[in-house]
Amino acid sequence: MILYSSTTSPYVRKILVLLHETDQLDAVQQVTSSTAPNNPTAGLQAKNPLMKIPALERPEGATLYDSRVICQFLDARGGGRLYPEGPRRWETLTLEATADGMLDAALLMTYESRLRPEDKRWETWVEAQWSKIEASCDALNTRWISHLSGPMDMGQIAVGCALGYVDFRHGARNWRAGRDALARWYDGFAARASMQATVPAD
Repeated sequence: MILYSSTTSPYVRKILVLLHETDQLDAVQQVTSSTAPNNPTAGLQAKNPLMKIPALERPEGATLYDSRVICQFLDARGGGRLYPEGPRRWETLTLEATADGMLDAALLMTYESRLRPEDKRWETWVEAQWSKIEASCDALNTRWISHLSGPMDMGQIAVGCALGYVDFRHGARNWRAGRDALARWYDGFAARASMQATVPAD
């Protein structure tokens, strides 16, 4: 299988952490890809018409995208450990959706500061994105901390990758302030070998 990826994409990182945790790294070849409008990777649109990464090309079927679809496919392929059955499954999926929403907001903030011309940046809009991240961190620190502290699942991986990306691009905003339980959980989770092996780098 071929994974179209980027060294800084937090959505790709979710997949790489999953591959580490399920011992499937050898099943996937990574191809670094660009989705920039002025320099897209040749042929990527034929794999994913949305021109987004990650995308997983399989010899036995259609190319899969987005990260949540790819993660469920690879987890099923690896034995189905990270998406539990029963009531916990819905919590896991909700946590993953929360983490991906945080990533969406954090990426929009990043694009605003790195890609948009300075005279066209909208600070109020940026702060509105940050408010989504703060509200999510508050919920993770209270409502979801017991789930995060339980058996490993995809919700934890997604949250770990989301917080890692917020640190990577927006660390000066200090999401840890006033969220001691979440900060302690993240510090322990970030020490896992799978997380250490997938730290983003520009």
